[in-house]
Amino acid sequence: MPSPSSHSEESGPGLAAIRTLALVGPAGAGKTTLLEALLLQAGSIAQAGSIERGNTVSDFDPLERKLQHSLHTALVHLAHAGLRIHAIDTPGAADFIGQSLPALEAVDTAVVVINAQNGLELMASKMMETAAQRGLCRLIVINKIDAAELDLPGLLAQLREAFGRECLPLNLPADGGRRVLDCFHNISGVADFSSVGIAHQALVEQVVEVDAAFVERYLNEGDVDPRELHAPLEQALREGHLIPVCFTSARSGAGVAELLDVIERLLPNPAEGNPPQFLRASASAENGAAEPLQAKPDPAAHVLAHVFKVVSDPYLGKLGVLRVHQGTLTRNSQLFMDKSRKPFRVGHLFMLQGNKHIEVERALPGDLCAIAKVDELHYDAVLHDAPEDEHIFLRPLDFPVPVHGLAISPARHGDEQRLWEILGRLVDEDPCLKLERSGQTHETVVYGLGELHLRMLLERLHDSYKFEVLTQPPRVAYRETIAARAEGHYRHKKQSGGAGQFGEVYLRVEPLARGAGFEFIDAVRGGTIPGQYMPAVEKGVRSALDSGVVAGYSLVDLRVTVFDGKHHAVDSKEIAFVTAGRRALIAAVREASPLVLEPVVQIQISSPAAAVGDITGDLAARRGQVNGTSTAVPGTLIVQGLAPLAELSNYQTRLNAMTSGQGRYTLLLSHYDAVPPNTQSQLMAAYKAGEDVD
Repeated sequence: MPSPSSHSEESGPGLAAIRTLALVGPAGAGKTTLLEALLLQAGSIAQAGSIERGNTVSDFDPLERKLQHSLHTALVHLAHAGLRIHAIDTPGAADFIGQSLPALEAVDTAVVVINAQNGLELMASKMMETAAQRGLCRLIVINKIDAAELDLPGLLAQLREAFGRECLPLNLPADGGRRVLDCFHNISGVADFSSVGIAHQALVEQVVEVDAAFVERYLNEGDVDPRELHAPLEQALREGHLIPVCFTSARSGAGVAELLDVIERLLPNPAEGNPPQFLRASASAENGAAEPLQAKPDPAAHVLAHVFKVVSDPYLGKLGVLRVHQGTLTRNSQLFMDKSRKPFRVGHLFMLQGNKHIEVERALPGDLCAIAKVDELHYDAVLHDAPEDEHIFLRPLDFPVPVHGLAISPARHGDEQRLWEILGRLVDEDPCLKLERSGQTHETVVYGLGELHLRMLLERLHDSYKFEVLTQPPRVAYRETIAARAEGHYRHKKQSGGAGQFGEVYLRVEPLARGAGFEFIDAVRGGTIPGQYMPAVEKGVRSALDSGVVAGYSLVDLRVTVFDGKHHAVDSKEIAFVTAGRRALIAAVREASPLVLEPVVQIQISSPAAAVGDITGDLAARRGQVNGTSTAVPGTLIVQGLAPLAELSNYQTRLNAMTSGQGRYTLLLSHYDAVPPNTQSQLMAAYKAGEDVD
């Protein structure tokens, strides 16, 4: 991002004149183009940019312009009719849902944009569901209404089937999608389908249902002036009793002015929407119990704000993008973060306009703004100016678990630390990226939601940080164990002039139940191995457990009993018993019917119902088993089963092919089980070949 703009902008309108909305929905729905059209309609830009030309306000990242897809959330604000409207553009690809979901924590209204040509897609259903869970008002925008061969009545019926009869059109397309007709304030007009009068009646009846006084008036008078329905309308939106549907064509501009009017006249301000879902943890509760806390959108109250996005900015350092929920945030404010007792000062306060940083003096409840140069900032941080608010947090979002792994190493030796630091910054920006260092395979592994997700991370490493890396699929963390009881013996004797080395160990190995771990028992009697050397024997045994015996993977679920040995009064040393313990363990394991174990995971697959047959067949071919199916949103099924992790390499690619890109899956470790005999032979042969090379 470039450096901030030099001019200062006062906060301007009060609380009642603030609107916050997030444009969410599937890729290709036209969210970025629609936002561009709204900016143009409001006079915030002189000319609309386009995805193809790479000059839209919200897709400013070079990678976004190259790919012509949104990859990150972007904030804009526009002034219209005395309002300040904060709007968030979000990516629509399922791989970037870790960017999109946090936008719903920052707004009062979720605007779910649907491509009229594609109909209801999985991402739209997911966003509708999450917005409902967060208590947001929801507005559906059907975009691209001027495309050929559309079935808009069928799409509206599909929405009502999926989300209920609460989905009612606020306007209807006319003249073949070249304009729209308002149905809330108008009682007549010729639309492309349905009837303005019928739509008007349905809207009014739906709204007055939440207020008994208006119901009586409506029954007696036959209609109610929509201008009198502001309060019940806001109540209907808050309760999900009304989900308005608007029609637009962002390309032609049809319906854009009307949508801006809907935002102004019908959508809630910060005092009218449902309060954010804050919780206060009890300082004395041992079980971490928390109770709901209602933030008050009062500019005079103490400050309560939530960081919903973090950006590593080359000019400003770490940038925290936040929503003010309570109080007034100003430059030079002293704030605390989470449970920290050390305050920090807000040096600069910005509102964002794409990649521009516009400095402001203050931010009110409902305002979206950013602060910079606070290294401790992190996603989901709660900022406050009262130490007693340290136990407040926002109810966590339900993010999908990143399961698509990639082992990454620097192309140049010695850059390991820098790689870890850069990856850490990128992971900080996305709650659906996970970074870990495998203690067993000694690999740096990044986990994401899919191949595209990780490919974009590699692109950023290359383009933004000029860092070259090597990648490969992560090694499966196999384990070794034994199936039988056996004994092992080793005498370590080394004489090289002067004092030598001597240690002799007899031990027994026995299998334990899966997951039992490791037990070490000292059963030596008569002092054949003096007590001071037993820790050295155990150290040698544990060394062999860590490195493995037959395939190079750690040994688990066995008991080792040391029952005899010998020592020498002069030559016995700790190093001798370390070596003897290690070698005796190796000898015993080789006689104890060793097994290689593989991780078996619980897999949960979300898919269009039509693809479930292909998915279950494919899972069986991967040595998996299906345990059951359940219904999610209409048209979508959840398949639950078990499968070996080794068989799920690049599974998202296969799932994309079976579900036209709409399938997602999550994994959770279930247990370890023995690999098939042919796999064990291959792993043992590969390990032996490596030993021979060494």
